[in-house]
Amino acid sequence: MNVARESGLNAKTIFGGEHKNKYLLETTGCGVAFYDYDNDGWLDIFLVNGWRLEGFPAGQEPTSHLFKNNRDGTFTDVTAKAGLLHSGWGQAVCVGDYDNDGFDDVFVTYFGKNVLYRNNGNGTFTDVSEKAGVASSGKRWNTGCAFLDYDRDGYLDLFVANYIELNLKTAPVPESGPCLYKGIMVACGPPGLSGGKNILYHNNGDGTFTDVSEKAGILNANGTYGLGVLTADLDNDGWPDIYVANDSTASALYQNKKNGTFADIAIEAGCALSADGKPQAGMGISAADYDLDGNLDLVKTNFAGDTPSLYHNLGNANFEDTTFRAGLGRYTQYLGWGCGFFDMDNDGWPDILICNGHVYPEVEQLKTEAGYAQRKLLYKNLRNGLFGDVSNDAGPGISIPVAARGCAFGDFNNDGTLDIVVNTVNDFPQLLRCDSRTGNNWIKIKTIGTKSNRSGIGARIKCVTHLPGEKSLHPQIDEVRSGGGYFSQNDLRVHFGIGKAESIELLEIRWPSGIVETLKDIKPNQVLFVKEGEGITRTMQFDPPKNPRPPK
Repeated sequence: MNVARESGLNAKTIFGGEHKNKYLLETTGCGVAFYDYDNDGWLDIFLVNGWRLEGFPAGQEPTSHLFKNNRDGTFTDVTAKAGLLHSGWGQAVCVGDYDNDGFDDVFVTYFGKNVLYRNNGNGTFTDVSEKAGVASSGKRWNTGCAFLDYDRDGYLDLFVANYIELNLKTAPVPESGPCLYKGIMVACGPPGLSGGKNILYHNNGDGTFTDVSEKAGILNANGTYGLGVLTADLDNDGWPDIYVANDSTASALYQNKKNGTFADIAIEAGCALSADGKPQAGMGISAADYDLDGNLDLVKTNFAGDTPSLYHNLGNANFEDTTFRAGLGRYTQYLGWGCGFFDMDNDGWPDILICNGHVYPEVEQLKTEAGYAQRKLLYKNLRNGLFGDVSNDAGPGISIPVAARGCAFGDFNNDGTLDIVVNTVNDFPQLLRCDSRTGNNWIKIKTIGTKSNRSGIGARIKCVTHLPGEKSLHPQIDEVRSGGGYFSQNDLRVHFGIGKAESIELLEIRWPSGIVETLKDIKPNQVLFVKEGEGITRTMQFDPPKNPRPPK
């Protein structure tokens, strides 16, 4: 159910022309974050905003927005009070405590200069972009981002994907080609345009970063036109790897070589191209172990005329394309952006959501397309390697068409079910509250690093339960992750649905430092605050929501 308006999410996202675009820059849209900026245990929402070519009168410029969770199902816009007013062609947002002071900081990418906001711990932020050395040059089209500790030194580094080296003064316009999509003139690119170079910044531990892209091998990737960014330990060696969904070229998988360098292995790993070996127009990317074999699998969104990609991890970062076999190859008319694995019904099996919307507003003229605004796709994990399309049974929040871009997953009302916030293009955001009443149990883990980075980003968590009706134990894995999906940030608390299991038999946390902690016989339906080396230091339990929506 979309409760954005009644919740107070009243800020419209502005991005490019509403009916016609001159440049590709006007099409990509923005991300969104579920982000507990004040450490009160309730998820706040940060919405990235955009711009228009013609600009805005002074005092009417759109800005990104921070909405504080009032803990009653509503939010208050605290952007100005927090010091986060900033305008421009906003793209992605990612979160992490880069200075290890206990308050998660926020990084926002732009076409132009990026912004790193240091969380002051008192509800306000300070722009430290230039001082920290991560602002980038004004000509870069920065896209997806993620904090990660790639060298495991206890400080969060920063990866930023780049799309196109774009100069609006010389960039081609639709008429110059002409650039056509099914007979109508549209914005040109990305093929034919100069691709951007991805950036890896190393955290120096003193509040500053150094660009190590060349030294680390980041510039040697096969593809370009980077959009969505995912960090995950895809080969189970304890070191974070980086996947970049590339538009119109092979995607990249930077394998961490454990010595400060990376190598792009996407093609040989089987996750760079479509099942028939063709480049795709990748947008968003997410990871989960959907079949519980101990390996993180991938789902990627692609352009219209194609399907999403589901890459099953066979182990050691060797993937097979199971898109069609698993049931995700049914639709080709939708254009995917935000995506994610998430357990929508807390049954202990990751499901999949894909947010759609066409890239060209001009397709409103075509009757052959699914429209500019498009419905979402929701796939239920059938527990046998297959997914079932349940989109039509999931309510208007899924079925009503919108021009969606980034989406984030998190439990904003702390009722134990995962909700979704969606950023759109030239429209208001969606807040899709999950009203599932399955009665299934759950557990959340908030990691607090000591030797590792304070956010615990990169920690691998294993949750083992015994589900009634299953003969063997039920082992799930996930990681604390910055960034992901399309330009967005999920809740840093790791969430596991555990069905009707009445306890968690084992929680194992493998910290980036290498420390492994084991917790046993944990009661469900609570948030655990786990401090590295000290175990559970605090718990939070919440009353069920008032006036719950009755089941159908």
